[in-house]
Amino acid sequence: MARENLNDLQGFVTVARERSFTRAAAQLGVSQSALSHTVRGLEERLGVRLLTRTTRSVSMTEAGERLYDTVAPRMQDIEAELVAIAEYRDHPAGTIRITTAEHAANTLVWPRLSAVLPRYPDLKLELTVDYGLADIVAQRYDIGIRLGGKVARDMIAVPISGPQRMAIVASPAYFTRHVAPVTPGDLAAHDCIGLRLPTHGGLMVWDLHKDGEDVNVRVAGQWTFNGSSAILRAALVGAGLAYLPEDMVIEHLAAGRLQRVMPDWCDVFDGYYAYYPSRRQSSSAMRVVIDALRQR
Repeated sequence: MARENLNDLQGFVTVARERSFTRAAAQLGVSQSALSHTVRGLEERLGVRLLTRTTRSVSMTEAGERLYDTVAPRMQDIEAELVAIAEYRDHPAGTIRITTAEHAANTLVWPRLSAVLPRYPDLKLELTVDYGLADIVAQRYDIGIRLGGKVARDMIAVPISGPQRMAIVASPAYFTRHVAPVTPGDLAAHDCIGLRLPTHGGLMVWDLHKDGEDVNVRVAGQWTFNGSSAILRAALVGAGLAYLPEDMVIEHLAAGRLQRVMPDWCDVFDGYYAYYPSRRQSSSAMRVVIDALRQR
């Protein structure tokens, strides 16, 4: 049956249910004559009479009853599903998938969205911690969160943090065995805890800057991890120097559990952005999540 004939079936089902062309036409928002023409056209295409019409009533033929019993429940299911889908527009519901690095997950996504989610019981979040630069369209993520310089230009990008700064730290116990480094060249003599990046399989380079000079240091040491939390734990027990976001270590610095070196070589850089394809911004669930992430 042609796709446009679904409207004819809807017309037939409504007339059969109401047993009146007048009431059915009012429900469907069409004229009585147009509805009669629609049902008659359906009968002609099927080659069978579906309704028996008199001046006072409308009843179904045996064929009409069979078609109604088959089609009407399915029409009701479709209508109910369309109503449910429409609620997504105004009522935040469904699953939002987010990909980000561990630092942003712990310091931005969790504290901001955990405070909002209880207000929307039908909204679900799936958070993937990944240091790779995921193609959020190909991998079917709704939102990616990365540092400003890592955001694809064809995405809508929303700033969700202020500028970030890194810190080079180690425990007091480590510095009882090693002289604190002063310049990037000194790092070659130290155990530096590495972060392995999945994008190209190599270790993260320590990007240092001072007085207009940029130095990219490829560090080495006994320990390498694929997450910042593990690097912090290793630094706290004296395993080596760590290169971590400043807000991850500030509490430990204040408590004396870590000591900072080379602060003048750790520059400020762009903060985090939430980015997503433009077609996703109309979802009410997306609006709730993006608005929550923007609250600093």
